[in-house]
Amino acid sequence: MTYDTDIGTSGATSISALFDNRADADAAVARLNQAGVSSSQIRVEGDSATGTTTTPTATTSGEDKGFWDKLGDYFFPDEDRYTYAEGLSRGGYLVTVTGIAGTEYDTVLDILDDEGTVNLDEREASWRSEGWGGYESSAYAAPVARPVSDVDRTDLNRTDDDVIPIVEERLRVGKRDTQHGRVRVRAYTVEEPVSETIDLREEHVSLERRPVDRDVTAADTFTDRTLEAEEYREEAVVSKDARVVEEVGLRKTSETHRETISDSVRHTEVEIEDDRTDRPGFDTTKR
Repeated sequence: MTYDTDIGTSGATSISALFDNRADADAAVARLNQAGVSSSQIRVEGDSATGTTTTPTATTSGEDKGFWDKLGDYFFPDEDRYTYAEGLSRGGYLVTVTGIAGTEYDTVLDILDDEGTVNLDEREASWRSEGWGGYESSAYAAPVARPVSDVDRTDLNRTDDDVIPIVEERLRVGKRDTQHGRVRVRAYTVEEPVSETIDLREEHVSLERRPVDRDVTAADTFTDRTLEAEEYREEAVVSKDARVVEEVGLRKTSETHRETISDSVRHTEVEIEDDRTDRPGFDTTKR
């Protein structure tokens, strides 16, 4: 999950990921350090016998407070904050990298999106199937404002300290990354039979004897003579050379689009009824 901590100004980004166990969280922190991410940028939250988990390569909050309050200074929508708190209460570990520069973003995201990371949407669905109600059914969700009724105005002898709080919801829009699949290219070696055709030449020596009947000449005198011939045969010589015939790689591109988020927010409205008779200095208008 990613969130812009200062939208529209500095553009500083934080990335958070939930892990099921300490080993996966520590492995992610180690890879972040190897990638050049400063330990001061990394926070780890998790459950242990003594409270907040601390790793040698990460800084964590040591305050003794509930998981919901512990995540209060994170820029999470309340729904995600409640889900992360539920994951921590079930023994999970939350790794957050803050102050990420643009050149570090893809590296940090790849590390925190690797195997071992909890898919928050799938985990939420699993918890709900077990009876978990989510943020909307929790005590942290904003209560529904009741309309002012006569029952609320029966006590006409309120003191100056009695007040009606005016509650107003404000819309906070953050961003989070959701996984949409992975592309992986793996190179391996295979062998396959091939064949080539070649013409090979052979030379053979054969002995020929043919009867003749002619007069002896000077060349036919009784002298020792030797005839000799060699046979030759061509053989196939096999050699192999390797050539690069194609290159395969992965290239990531990104694009930004603007989206308008529409929702509704609630606020408290107050209706004042003054049934007192006209007196100087008092306005009896309903408002």
